[in-house]
Amino acid sequence: MPRILAALACTLALSAITALYPIVIQQAFDRFSRNDDSVVWLLPPVIIAVTTARAAALYGQQLAVHGTVLRVIEGLQRRLFAAFTRADLAVAAQDAPARNAARFTTDAAAVREALSRAIQGIANVLTIIGLVGSMLWLDWSLALLAALLYPLAAVPILAIGKRIRRASRGMQDRVGETAALLTESFAAARVVRAYRLEEAEERRAGTAFAALRGALFRIARTRARLDPVLEVLGGLTVALVLGFVGWRVTSGEGTIGQFTGFVAALLIAAQPVRQLGSLNAALQEGLAGLARVFGVIDTPRRITDAPGAVALPAGRGRVEFDRVAFRYAGAPDAAVEDLTFVAEPGETVALVGPSGAGKSTALALVPRLYDATAGAVRIDGADVRGVTLASLRDAIAYVGQDAVIFDDTALANIACGRPGATREAVEAAARAAQAHDFVAALPGGYDTVLGSGGGRLSGGQRQRIALARALLRDPRVLLLDEATSALDAENEALVQRALAALRRGRTTLVIAHRLATVRDADRIVVMEAGRVVQQGRHAALMAMDGLYARLVRTQAFAAEPQAAAAVG
Repeated sequence: MPRILAALACTLALSAITALYPIVIQQAFDRFSRNDDSVVWLLPPVIIAVTTARAAALYGQQLAVHGTVLRVIEGLQRRLFAAFTRADLAVAAQDAPARNAARFTTDAAAVREALSRAIQGIANVLTIIGLVGSMLWLDWSLALLAALLYPLAAVPILAIGKRIRRASRGMQDRVGETAALLTESFAAARVVRAYRLEEAEERRAGTAFAALRGALFRIARTRARLDPVLEVLGGLTVALVLGFVGWRVTSGEGTIGQFTGFVAALLIAAQPVRQLGSLNAALQEGLAGLARVFGVIDTPRRITDAPGAVALPAGRGRVEFDRVAFRYAGAPDAAVEDLTFVAEPGETVALVGPSGAGKSTALALVPRLYDATAGAVRIDGADVRGVTLASLRDAIAYVGQDAVIFDDTALANIACGRPGATREAVEAAARAAQAHDFVAALPGGYDTVLGSGGGRLSGGQRQRIALARALLRDPRVLLLDEATSALDAENEALVQRALAALRRGRTTLVIAHRLATVRDADRIVVMEAGRVVQQGRHAALMAMDGLYARLVRTQAFAAEPQAAAAVG
């Protein structure tokens, strides 16, 4: 509020001072025509005082306006980021990350420009009002003539603004698509070079750049019509006024001072009038960006606390899938159908099956990344849909195939498993995860920034950081989604030792394509097409000679003899 009041005060002062210019000119010319010698020594200091006061008001206005606009944009970006981070996973994953990021840059820039222009528009309106007051004081009949001509510009301005808004929506979509393509191409740098895809990628990028150029040019072409329209209408107004004033002066009905002062007021008003004409175009672009931003912010969340939700009851982590079904929106077939099994406290239950069997989907239903469409997932007897999300997710740790490492210190990366944990607790978790030695050897030890995606670490080291994070969380239920599938035998051996420490005393659901990860599980649940087709321990399932035995004998577990030997 103080910034808004300061901006308003500076704007009022700026408008009032600008309106004084024609009066000063009129007084100077009239005194010259009367041979008043006082104008020689009085006029220079008056002009210096007026211009200095206007400069000070302009500086204060610009600072206050930009400060206000940037705070508004910051608040909007915070709300947008919170909407993304708290949105249902299905919503957050429907667009490429780069397209989502464009809303914080391209859309935010359009909104910022529109807000700045809107506030400046208020200043322009006040300036025009002040100049109109000067014109009325100088010659009311001429002021009415000018006032009748300028509104004619509103018709083309509004029509052009509608076209700009439509073009702006297309441009913002092209920006998001281009950013997504670039991110994808840069991330695939090794594949691009290995398969000699440079020319194909250049063609693909060239097509995207051409589409973006076309979208930008359509906006530029539409906006380019504004200034010529305003120029012609402004010139027409000045020409008519000059002709009328000249006729009146030659007829003896006005003074040279009135003529000069009025023309000065008219010319000074031309700039704020032109800016008001382009304001509509900027507002239309900003409204298009704002619609995209609030399209995210206002998207309702489906995964929320149910009315009357209670905290997850105390227990040891018994996980039960009771005739669970789930279907992704728009998918013809169910990802999971009639899925039933139980993981008793402290057990390790492995989910195996061919790709597309529904293993990862089943895992995602436990922390309610998605909600089952039929049946129930229960932890310690409580349906996960009936407990608070906070208590549910606090009881669960997740480690995936690609370890997520933030561009922060090793300490912070592990500590995010339990915010507020002491340094001693973090180091203890790192030791249990076989990570302490390599972390301590980093240039800054635990205070070393690991870089974007953990660029300072190897794949096995990143995975052990993720395991340390899960250990620090001390969950009652542990979810492992192919946590060792991307590792070589040596790194897998280290990670398996860390996993053994992590699984001890807690219920674990693990997805794996490697036999070494699942052969010692307390129960193996074999899935196909979203259903359980076999359950049991490794030896019993091999004896059945069903799907599990076929998976072991084929490529899914082809590398297992070496891996099994590596873990002992």
